[in-house]
Amino acid sequence: MHCFRSPVGGIFRHVRDLAHAQAAAGHLVGIVCDSSTGGDYEAKLFDQISGTLALGIHRTPMQRHVGPGDIAAAYRTYRLIKQLQPDILHGHGAKGGVYSRLFGSLLRVSRSRVARLYSPHGGSLHYDGGTLMGKAIFAAERVMDRCTDHLFFVSGYEERVFSQKVGRPRAPYSLVYNGLGEAEFIPVPPAPDAADFLYIGMMRDLKGPDIFIDAIALTEQALGRTLSAVMVGDGDDLPGYQDQIARLGLSDRFTFHPPMPARQAFALARAIVVPSRAEAMPYIVLEALAAGMPMIATSVGGIPEIFPKDSPALSLPDAGEISARMAKLLADPHAWQALMPTTAELKAKFGVEVMASAIEREYFRALEG
Repeated sequence: MHCFRSPVGGIFRHVRDLAHAQAAAGHLVGIVCDSSTGGDYEAKLFDQISGTLALGIHRTPMQRHVGPGDIAAAYRTYRLIKQLQPDILHGHGAKGGVYSRLFGSLLRVSRSRVARLYSPHGGSLHYDGGTLMGKAIFAAERVMDRCTDHLFFVSGYEERVFSQKVGRPRAPYSLVYNGLGEAEFIPVPPAPDAADFLYIGMMRDLKGPDIFIDAIALTEQALGRTLSAVMVGDGDDLPGYQDQIARLGLSDRFTFHPPMPARQAFALARAIVVPSRAEAMPYIVLEALAAGMPMIATSVGGIPEIFPKDSPALSLPDAGEISARMAKLLADPHAWQALMPTTAELKAKFGVEVMASAIEREYFRALEG
């Protein structure tokens, strides 16, 4: 069973890929997650995999922040998992990690043999250890570490941050990069009316949509001509970004779209910008590179592990820095594309088969331990 909170973004993508590969390998797989997040697009994604998951898809309300509602949510989730009696409980993200290890330990008390595994995916590691909330969360991570049979990191960066903020894991751990399927390495050509730049992701400051907007404005000023941009995604902060664009007088330069398949979005622009302030190992970077898109990305989290060392495509999460790279990309898109990792390099390091087999190997080791 894979347990996580919100069925959106990179965690959801990771679980879908992993569950699909595990089911294809003959395992009985199921999902437990929140029912109050995700929209029509996510519902379609669930429909696509529901027929392959023998243990089913179980959705129940799970709130994002710690609060009284957690007690009821935890009880509902525990009852679901206890009824299914899985051999493996794999938690993803902060809340999924707590649930999988706590409930796995409770099942062990009742003499069920279940392996408890955890993939942070950034999650709790984004908190500041100097704040009261951060201290509480990292203390909880240290307690949960004692109930963990194996810990998966999706980047070397995530492993280092965990050690710095939580402490060196007591449990066995390994680095397993996110993986892409073979079909995702087919190039996506831009549409005839494609925009200059694309942003795709959650509409929240952590992902840097505001940086993207300011960078477009600065690049226009530097080049003395108008640019076009597409922003794909949803989130509570979306109206604020639309207001930002209006204040800058750029409303006619931007087009907004709700969440859609990434490869469909790639055709809407000739280049992509990933302006995140923090990441673990974002799928969107891997997907866009595999599709052959020229890219500018911030040098945060695990992103530098994807690119050649000291790649000029990497930037600080700063509008001025990104704008300078936008100008260079527009001046010679073919030369910029040559800076990207090759298809062979990406497949060897970030293939879904590589990811699934490494995780399966640790599942068996955890069960034998």
